[in-house]
Amino acid sequence: MLHTSIDVTEKACEYFNNGYSCSESVIKAFSDAGIVSEELVGVATSFSGGMSSGCLCGAVAGSQMVIGALHGKDKDNTARSLAKEFVERFKAEKKATCCKFLSIGYEFSSPERKQKCTEYVKFCVEILKELL
Repeated sequence: MLHTSIDVTEKACEYFNNGYSCSESVIKAFSDAGIVSEELVGVATSFSGGMSSGCLCGAVAGSQMVIGALHGKDKDNTARSLAKEFVERFKAEKKATCCKFLSIGYEFSSPERKQKCTEYVKFCVEILKELL
């Protein structure tokens, strides 16, 4: 289990509720904890809102970037194993990783959707903390 001097879950939710996108929030919190590079925040921008098409949940995408940044190109396929386990755990609880599915019934800019997506950001970070 991941141990840091900051509460990455709280930070990710705080960032998400203060202007960062879902994918950016995950990366920014892990960057603040010194786990990944701050430069990844900009990379994460295009993954928010399901890559602006409603596909993959941005919080899931940001989580995968954290896994890749830490374990990418490992000869023992750690990144792929962790990526698979992450998705399996997310889907076991939330049933899908598709932003459109996860936010069905909510207007894009509604406070209700923001609250729902905050739950996804939190859940993703909690899975990451257990996996890393």
